[in-house]
Amino acid sequence: MMAHPNMSSPLHEITLKVEGMTCASCSSRVEKALLKVPGVSLAEVNLVTERASVHSLITVPRASLVQAVEKAGYTVSDAIETALPNPNRIPEPWILLAGVVLTVPLLAPMLLSGLGIHWMPDGWVQWALATPVQFGLGARFYRDAFKALRARSGNMDLLVALGTSAAYGLSVYLLFKHANHGSQHLYFEASATVITLVRLGKWLEGRARRQTTEAIRALNALRPATAHRLREGKEQQVPIGSLIVGDLVRVHPGERVAVDGRVVDGTSDVDESLITGESLPVPKHSGDRVTAGAVNGDGVLTVETTAIGAETTLARIVRLVESAQAAKAPIQRTVDRVSEVFVPVVLAAAVLTVVAWIAWSGDWERAIVNAVAVLVIACPCALGLATPTAIMVGTGVSARHGILIKDALALEIAHRVDTVVFDKTGTLTLGRPTLVDFRATGAAESLEMLRLAASLQQGSDHPLARAVMESARGRGLELLPVSAVRALPGRGVCGQVNGTPLSMGSSRWMRESGADPGALGQVALALEADGRTVSWLLDGEAGGARVLGLLAFGDQVKDGAAKAISRLKALGIRVVMLTGDNSGSASAVARELGIESFTAEVLPGDKSTLVQQLRSQGRVVAMVGDGINDAPALAAADVGIAMATGTDVAMETAGITLMRGELNLVADALDISRRTSTTVWRGLFWAFIYNVIGMPLAALGLLNPVIAGAAMALSSVSVVGNALLLRRWRSSKAARP
Repeated sequence: MMAHPNMSSPLHEITLKVEGMTCASCSSRVEKALLKVPGVSLAEVNLVTERASVHSLITVPRASLVQAVEKAGYTVSDAIETALPNPNRIPEPWILLAGVVLTVPLLAPMLLSGLGIHWMPDGWVQWALATPVQFGLGARFYRDAFKALRARSGNMDLLVALGTSAAYGLSVYLLFKHANHGSQHLYFEASATVITLVRLGKWLEGRARRQTTEAIRALNALRPATAHRLREGKEQQVPIGSLIVGDLVRVHPGERVAVDGRVVDGTSDVDESLITGESLPVPKHSGDRVTAGAVNGDGVLTVETTAIGAETTLARIVRLVESAQAAKAPIQRTVDRVSEVFVPVVLAAAVLTVVAWIAWSGDWERAIVNAVAVLVIACPCALGLATPTAIMVGTGVSARHGILIKDALALEIAHRVDTVVFDKTGTLTLGRPTLVDFRATGAAESLEMLRLAASLQQGSDHPLARAVMESARGRGLELLPVSAVRALPGRGVCGQVNGTPLSMGSSRWMRESGADPGALGQVALALEADGRTVSWLLDGEAGGARVLGLLAFGDQVKDGAAKAISRLKALGIRVVMLTGDNSGSASAVARELGIESFTAEVLPGDKSTLVQQLRSQGRVVAMVGDGINDAPALAAADVGIAMATGTDVAMETAGITLMRGELNLVADALDISRRTSTTVWRGLFWAFIYNVIGMPLAALGLLNPVIAGAAMALSSVSVVGNALLLRRWRSSKAARP
């Protein structure tokens, strides 16, 4: 049984570029062949990208995988990236033009008859025109059909080869049989037109499919080949590959930033739109971070390199988008199972058509023509393209707007989300709290209490700790030595300050420690009612601790957060807020944002439990967070949505990453998922409807092979065109009525 890659953690992954696949049954056959290789635990083959992603728990030789693919009737290219055109190969448009030139005279009698003109070329002329088309343009169908038969399976090429060969063979038979008896209706136009139309359809389909990969090409184009490295004050242009972490790189106006790094000198506005989706340039000063691929404005920046090559943000984005586009959505597996039995069913239907027509009318010639139409109309190309093309365009559109979707499963589930759970600090708020008030108990000095609190928080990168440190520095307080510091998850921190045991934590921690807040209790309630986060400084061990004072913090709600929440509610989605903060602060934020449901004083481990409770109620839950403590909840949700402004742990756990801290992107991600899902089902509808309507018409003799070939080609092109409509998606930041 195949496991989803997110459910297991394969130690090894190999990507192969498989050539020669033409329909869903082809990709399914390659998957089965790869899964038979010893050690392979998962194989996913994408028809659109022509990539096979193979996962294994042990090292599997690449040669074994290649051999399995070739045994199935396909070839493996050494280049993963799209290969350059072969200069020795005749361009496809020229081949198609030759096919059209040879086919038009064969098709002309049917077209002219509608104008009252009756003309028919000699039978031998028809044979001379049709033969190069049948065995020249049609050679690829014979070649690939033979490979399918050798692998004891069927595909689109087999149907086309059988159908056109039947029409061509019947025409040759009639030509020789009636050579001395005047003109006889032949079916060379059917075989030649079907081959030309199918080749034309595959070419148009290929051009459209290449448009679905434009997001990857656009991202890869952001990588500059060289950079201006500074060594001993001298600037030198060097290849990107020669840079190392710590190098200083100068970025001139109008250039792309070559590395991930930190600005050490200069100021400028940087355009990061193709990376984050942010439409406006972002001001950069000394100390700010810049990302490889961003475009520098008018200033000159000196950047210290912090990441290069595969470790840059751009490289990680490319890998995520490639992974999402290569992955197979669950609905596609159902389609693949249908495609596996589709070709045998079509072959059986064609045989039944021949038998039925001969039994009913005795006209075996008509019986063969109708069977040809059945074979041609039923090619399963469109079925195989409907899902992967929509997934590729959807993930590409998302990437352009600053939304990274890790896999197709996340994209498919997201459209069913009916509940969005938000972490508060750093997600709904800026996550940069400031110390707005601090008070000591009794006659104790407030500044001394602040000094002790700041001393205890030395070395911590917690937002509240940073706020305390900044306040203490601003007042010129000298910090005391600290030792034995340890975190109290979800509660606070404790340690020894100048030998005295101190702890600082939430109101929950204060109560658990058995400390009495005294008169400060009422002060704390008033501050919490105003939306402040209150922390307590305690002296002594838990169980006998004494309150030294309180510190109150304020954190600003993000711009646009209220509109984003309103937009989610307008989409019919329930919004829930979870926070480890006190009830008063949580209530104030919830009121400001219009959130009716929230839970305060939640420990990190309890967030995932609450998410699971929502899921147990039958809700499809998306969790939005940014911190390490949100990772369990992100994993527990149906869909985890992480802010790229947060921690790497959160981003690795989540199925969707938002490259900007804008909460409106949450609604955008769900909207894109809904549009993509609609596009998938619309594509599958059109793919099936061609067959459901076309096959009976062909079997009843109401659809000649020429029209069947045109319909089959049109089905693939229309399915890909349907997916490309997703590229027109635009964000709607206003709440919808």
